[in-house]
Amino acid sequence: MNPIVLSSNRPAERFYRGGAALSAFRGESGSAEREPEDWVASTTTIRGEESLGLSTLPDGRVLRDAIDADPTGWLGEAHTQRWGADARLLVKLLDAGQRLPVHAHPHDDFAASHLGRAHGKAEAWYILEGGPVHIGLREEVSHETLADLVSRQDVDALLGLLHEVQVQPGDVVWVPAGELHAIGAGVLLLELQQPEDLSILLEWDGFAIDGPGEGHLGLGFDLALTAVTTTARSAVDMGTLVHAAPPAGSVLPRPADEYFRLERLPLHGAAVIDPGFSIIVVVRGVAAVQGTALAAGATVLVPASAGRIEVSGDAELLIARPPAP
Repeated sequence: MNPIVLSSNRPAERFYRGGAALSAFRGESGSAEREPEDWVASTTTIRGEESLGLSTLPDGRVLRDAIDADPTGWLGEAHTQRWGADARLLVKLLDAGQRLPVHAHPHDDFAASHLGRAHGKAEAWYILEGGPVHIGLREEVSHETLADLVSRQDVDALLGLLHEVQVQPGDVVWVPAGELHAIGAGVLLLELQQPEDLSILLEWDGFAIDGPGEGHLGLGFDLALTAVTTTARSAVDMGTLVHAAPPAGSVLPRPADEYFRLERLPLHGAAVIDPGFSIIVVVRGVAAVQGTALAAGATVLVPASAGRIEVSGDAELLIARPPAP
């Protein structure tokens, strides 16, 4: 199999605004008001949907079905021996046209025990356009206090619990499962995450979502909030959560390795990308991938059976992968 250049996969009518910056990055004309996400090479559906969110290949096949039919060809023998046809990765381009609500995602054990899901949702962001992000508690807080703030929808107090950090292009943000966070307006990012759509919403005023009905994943807030981390993050902790990416090589902190990997590859001539299932994003410049010239904003799906990938140009690439088997 050969690398596959992907078109956008943008679910419509998400609960928050955004999309213009994403269209500009992708080199596309126009966007709807609520199309802030591109689910790149997705084998994951939006929660509660049968197919929305899944990526379709240029030949008309749904990627999830193609992987199910040939998991070794797509994911590699070692990956398939350990995890079967589970790609173990969801990549998104996300454009926050407004600040996202304060929320968190459950960890693996909670998702398995209470939701019957194979994964929780740890995630990490590579910042493409900067702005504010809110992450990590400034002081320890009890679940009872969180529940009270949620019930009263005290947005100022909820947001005030979190560290606010101004991020720049090239910064990395690691968001462990359970960590409270909110992406600020104007931020454009590449997101790697576990392949689930599971969010515990502590805030919903002003968003197109039924927070009281959907914010607790059907579990009730008393139970859902027990998946939220309530310990404070020190300045040292914050340095592990938010930092500038190194100029080349692996960019995520070590705790992310069990969930996904991200490599930064500056191109000044020719290079080779190691074999393995991956998603390439051209961040800057023009890059030739196996001889096909691609401008910034292009996304490329690489099956494991494609082998070593030759790239060249004056550009910068991001290469997202599932965890090493």
